[in-house]
Amino acid sequence: MKTLKRILKHTFRFPNRSALSLLMAISCTLLVLVLPGITMQFIDVIIAKNRPDLILPTAAVGIAALLLRQALVTGRTYLNHALELKLTHLIRLELYDKLQRLPVKWFDSNSSGEIMSRISTDVPATNRVIIEGVDQAIAAVLQFIIVIGFMAYHSWQLTLVTLLPLPIIGLLTAWWSRRSEPMWRESSEASSALNAVLHDNLSGIRQIKAYTVEPAALHDFDVASQKVGDKHLQVMRGQSLVWPSVSFIAESGIILVVACGAYWTLQEKMSVGTVIAFIAAWGSLFDPISKINALSQTFTRGIVSAQRIFDILDTSDESHITEGSRPKSISGHVKFENVSFCYREKSPTLTDISIEVLPGQTLALVGATGAGKSTVLNLLTRFYEPTSGRITLDGHLLNTLSKEWLRDQLGYVTQDSFLFNASVRENLLLGKADASDEELWAALESANAADFVRQSTERLDTIAGERGVRFSGGEKQRISIARALLKNPAILLLDEATSALDNQTERLIQEALQRLRKDRTCFVIAHRLSTVEKADRIIVLEKGSVIEQGKHSELVAQGGAYAKLCSASFALKS
Repeated sequence: MKTLKRILKHTFRFPNRSALSLLMAISCTLLVLVLPGITMQFIDVIIAKNRPDLILPTAAVGIAALLLRQALVTGRTYLNHALELKLTHLIRLELYDKLQRLPVKWFDSNSSGEIMSRISTDVPATNRVIIEGVDQAIAAVLQFIIVIGFMAYHSWQLTLVTLLPLPIIGLLTAWWSRRSEPMWRESSEASSALNAVLHDNLSGIRQIKAYTVEPAALHDFDVASQKVGDKHLQVMRGQSLVWPSVSFIAESGIILVVACGAYWTLQEKMSVGTVIAFIAAWGSLFDPISKINALSQTFTRGIVSAQRIFDILDTSDESHITEGSRPKSISGHVKFENVSFCYREKSPTLTDISIEVLPGQTLALVGATGAGKSTVLNLLTRFYEPTSGRITLDGHLLNTLSKEWLRDQLGYVTQDSFLFNASVRENLLLGKADASDEELWAALESANAADFVRQSTERLDTIAGERGVRFSGGEKQRISIARALLKNPAILLLDEATSALDNQTERLIQEALQRLRKDRTCFVIAHRLSTVEKADRIIVLEKGSVIEQGKHSELVAQGGAYAKLCSASFALKS
């Protein structure tokens, strides 16, 4: 009920449309009495009293009433579908907005495929509860009350006979609803898992082909798809037993009505017209019961889907996105004081590190894979918060600053340079939304990316493709560097930013980055010696701890870990 109440709150966003739909539902329901009423009129009045003069007027009234009912059904159907589409859009928008406000850590434990499933599948299923489940349920209850009132007015005895199957049907339906809810949840989760496998396989199609593991990928998809079928079949197995039983009980009731009606007619306690009217009204009374199967599936699946949506909406937002202080200007003085961090409990990534970078300095972070280099940048961007210790920017505690403001001061270029499936212009405008074409070309020139963009047929309007697939790795990185140049940030973060560039291009990019680094604080992660040797200071990380720090010449002279990394770098070059 708690979930249902939350679903219904969404309809209150459109009170006028909801009220109009309810009014049309009541009108349609009242008109279901036309058929049994007209039937009784023909038998008990026109035939029994020999009134042929009433045939045409009575038939005309009946046909007009039925025409009006169908017109109301058509209008109500259109209105409900329009309302459903509007609600679907708004809930999707609310859900997507919520996803953007969740911390990065949340996405580490939730796959993209599952998230996409909740947006594309669970949201429409939730709204079907309102449009099909609740709306039709209200109409069904109204119809039931009106028809029962009509029956009781003409014969309370035959009405009691008509109602005899209902308690059994009610108990059976309630039992199955409770029993099927966990089954639908498992089915929804299996569908999400299938979407996750499909998303991963499509994203990694080049790797699948390169390693010729198509059979293994097909097997994974087969297993996930088979699980969806098995879970769904489990529900269908139960329904194949429950709903035929409901239909049998309901249809047996009409035999009782006819039998009792015939008996009381023979005893002259009831007219033939009344019995015939009851038979006609029985269809309207038990019509909602014939829809119980579909409505129950819609309702149960919708409640499960709604719970999956509300699980996301109830997750705590990332803190300090807009809240927090916003200094008017920064110089770029960064300090890590005894900072520790772990992604998982009892598995530290950084241990008690202390780093200080003065304004305008370039700090290089080196070390083996997994040493914690990228984690330092993740903490500086506040994608994650330190487990202990503190980080300051110009003396301000980082955790007291607005994340939105902080990230506006940072230019971040990663090893896996991500481009959206949009034009080059749109990708660059992320760095500066109001940049002119002249500024875009200037940034591309500085990043040595202008030539290949000019050679593209659409130039700045060239679509990058999914994840920038239409450009090479080096080209993607150069566009990403141009984006950072365009942003003109106070603090620059370069995470293997030149790893995919050839030596000639790297030299040109290093010149551009050298100009960009001037008067800016810069954090550089790189394995290439040419990238780090000009840094003001170099930090060597090993298993999350600082083991060496100093200038390039000092560290080489020490003959320690950094010297070994340099030797390995020279060996690779030779």
